[in-house]
Amino acid sequence: MQVRVFDGGEREIKEEMERIGVDPSGAKIMLLKSSFYLLKVIQIGNWAANILKQEMLSLGAEAAISRRAYLSAKEKSDLLLIGRLADYKRLIKKLKEQPPTLKRVAEKIERTLKFFLKRPPSLKIMGILNVTPDSFYDGGRYFDREKAIEKGVNLVKDGADILDIGGESSRPGASPISVKEEKERVIPLIKGLAKLIKVPISIDTYKADVADRAIDAGAKMVNDISALRMDKDMVRVISSAKVPIVLMHMKGNPRIMQKKPFYKDTISEIYNFLEKRISFAEKRGVLPEKIIIDPGIGFGKRLEDNLIILKRLTEFKSLGKLILVGPSRKRFIGNILNLPVEERLEGTISAAIISANNGANILRVHDVKEVKRALKVWQAINGRE
Repeated sequence: MQVRVFDGGEREIKEEMERIGVDPSGAKIMLLKSSFYLLKVIQIGNWAANILKQEMLSLGAEAAISRRAYLSAKEKSDLLLIGRLADYKRLIKKLKEQPPTLKRVAEKIERTLKFFLKRPPSLKIMGILNVTPDSFYDGGRYFDREKAIEKGVNLVKDGADILDIGGESSRPGASPISVKEEKERVIPLIKGLAKLIKVPISIDTYKADVADRAIDAGAKMVNDISALRMDKDMVRVISSAKVPIVLMHMKGNPRIMQKKPFYKDTISEIYNFLEKRISFAEKRGVLPEKIIIDPGIGFGKRLEDNLIILKRLTEFKSLGKLILVGPSRKRFIGNILNLPVEERLEGTISAAIISANNGANILRVHDVKEVKRALKVWQAINGRE
């Protein structure tokens, strides 16, 4: 006889039950009890927080609450719920019979778990093609149109599922260029590549006129580092064209974003920003299923901010949108390894694997072939597509 620790997720537990020969109906019930989920309820009234704690305790689950929450029913606190899926299902049912505030809590817990447990779509790789003289890594390499077209075709051959074309550098300290110049850089390239490749082309711009012309030229997606803030007409273009839009978090703008950025609570601040931008977009006609979010690695972030984003990326799944992450050869990798941008491939691959493991749906990278190969190994181990 042996006694071993069984280290596996829900899929592995299900497979082990099948191997043992557990009755399928019993296995389904036991699976609800096999995994614990931690949910954070932010700034809820203390009276409601105390009720939630008591309800969780009555279910055999737990809730972590501030000691101060017992002192004043009028103030608000954060609350950490610790329970199994079966516990939350029972909690939701009980809360729906409570006053309106607790009913809303039940609805939000139900929605969050739905988003979190939803089967993820196939992981996509977005290949980066910058036609700029000053991008931090490939600036100037593909400024010539023929070279750019050749590079775009090769990125697709290497395994890119999306091709992201940018005509203005967004590296730290970069200055903006005119709409006219940006269009001259990207529109002919998009027209040329649209005839040669079958994967969707994304235009990396925050300018509405550039996005509009790019869509006419063949682009099927817009990647906006400003999350629809820097050009008021962008949301109209997106809602009218009904194309996917990436809403990225950025503190400040490229010229100033790395001048002593500071966060009191990195994840909460980025989460709140993205939640507001999602609401802004949806209220103005952008289709909810077309919205993709990007926490903005390297855009107004310190080293520790980038690391905590990757570590806690899973939390952004609660927004119910696909998540794009762009760690490719970024400065935070150079800071960790003390290496120049040309020697950050291994660091990029590591960050990409961590991102995929923690919930990323799209990985934006320069080195498509190398990242694709690494991901195939990760996917094989984890049984993912």
